[in-house]
Amino acid sequence: MRKSLLLLPLLFATPATAQDLPPAEAALKAHVAFLASDAMRGRDTGSPELAIAEQYVAAQMLAAGLAPGPNGTWLQPVPLVSFKGADHGTLTLTRGTTVTPLEWGKDYVARSNAREAKVALTGEVVFAGYGVTDRATGYDDYKGLDVKGKIVAILRDAPQSLPSEVRAHLSQPEEQAKNAAAHGAAGVILIEGNTRHAIFPFEASAGYWNSPGMTWADPDGRAHSDGPSAPAFAYVGMAGAEKLFAGSKIKWAEILAADKAGKKLPTGALGVTAQGTANTEIKTLSANNVVGLLEGSDPALRGQYVVISAHLDHVGVGKPDAKGDTIYNGAMDNAVGTASMLEVAKAFTASGKRPRRSILFVAVTAEEKGLVGSDYFAANPTVPKGSIVADVNLDMPVLTYKFEDLVVYGADRTSIGPTVAAVAKAEGLALTPDPAPEQASFVRSDHYSFVRAGIPAVSLEPGPAGPGKAAVEEFGEKHYHQPSDEITLIDFTQGVRFVKLNYAIARALADADQRPLWNKGDFFGTLYGGPGAK
Repeated sequence: MRKSLLLLPLLFATPATAQDLPPAEAALKAHVAFLASDAMRGRDTGSPELAIAEQYVAAQMLAAGLAPGPNGTWLQPVPLVSFKGADHGTLTLTRGTTVTPLEWGKDYVARSNAREAKVALTGEVVFAGYGVTDRATGYDDYKGLDVKGKIVAILRDAPQSLPSEVRAHLSQPEEQAKNAAAHGAAGVILIEGNTRHAIFPFEASAGYWNSPGMTWADPDGRAHSDGPSAPAFAYVGMAGAEKLFAGSKIKWAEILAADKAGKKLPTGALGVTAQGTANTEIKTLSANNVVGLLEGSDPALRGQYVVISAHLDHVGVGKPDAKGDTIYNGAMDNAVGTASMLEVAKAFTASGKRPRRSILFVAVTAEEKGLVGSDYFAANPTVPKGSIVADVNLDMPVLTYKFEDLVVYGADRTSIGPTVAAVAKAEGLALTPDPAPEQASFVRSDHYSFVRAGIPAVSLEPGPAGPGKAAVEEFGEKHYHQPSDEITLIDFTQGVRFVKLNYAIARALADADQRPLWNKGDFFGTLYGGPGAK
């Protein structure tokens, strides 16, 4: 009873202006009012409040006319592994007889490891540039290097010459660690480069050293692994890099200059031995993806599924802002995305015409912890593997202005792109390329999990045309992952436009004669064996 009583104030969490709104806006706002209320305490993964939000979404799926997921339930349990640094670890450099301990927080931070509570490594250090091997272009940072049993130092980035989405993918620490292991390295030291320094300087990232990371668990209860990787046990900032390269034939200033100019980085042994430890606190917890099904009408196509996804979680309760507010409500990120997904479902059932293909509406968990819920769903779908033909992801649409264009991550990689472009054109909107590729947004939203499963996928957000650039920048600077991400920011007239677009896109994909395909030769389609790529 007590929990129920606590939820009563949700009805009055925002000004009672629903009667002044058109029904479509009021319906969208009602979802956000619940999910982004203070009572939900930021919907942190594993929290009781997120569990309540899961039940809310399941109930709203039922009200929208959906059926439980094909496994017969609304909830897909996601076994989670949470991990964070247990202490500061150590990192010491030895060159000849000179021993140089690096200073935690100034020179380096130890990186936690989801699978190994204790990592202790000693080895000669070889600088391997960006640590990238790209067969498509022939680019290989490891060419001519012997790194077997050694520690590789790698710039936390990828070559500027690569397409932005490929660059974002290959610069992920997980991909760099897997490639290092494939070349025989024992461990990895990641180094701050120009791009990372400009976006998220080492000094700022060091402040998050103890923030928990998360992944999902394999059946044995250990953190999921999709292959061997060399532990990336330390992250070194600019000051630490100076010490790492001091006395080497390769100069740190040369690395920075080449990186800034987009040139190939010099590589080779640094003549120094590194000894480091990283200790991790590991625990298990659980949360759920919420899955609703709208079965298709075409007997020949209903066994194929289009997924409409949105993440339900946010970041919980944190540091107070200037007003003393500690609840990170996550209205834009991503209560309104989840609300939009629910309203798309209602639009389908209200139309009276079932789609030819089946549609799965999936509210995924733990996106803020590293796309964990979507990765689990893509790897363990509630439908037969290979039957999901597309994903359209709704994540943090900045709905504070009248948008004039769309940014659609992944649009130029599959046949979904022309479909989205046609729908947008009918609404007087153009598609705009990623306006900030340095932010690596392609790998930071849940569609990327489906891409990694070989499934054509896109993620949509309003674009930078007209007032868009200033509006998106203002949200990012003042409200992203802040307590001020509140319902009062949202223009629900624009929210209804966003719902209408996504309904039209989902309808087109579900009703088309041909399933979505990867463009022939596409990097991701080829890498992950997606249909149409080869």
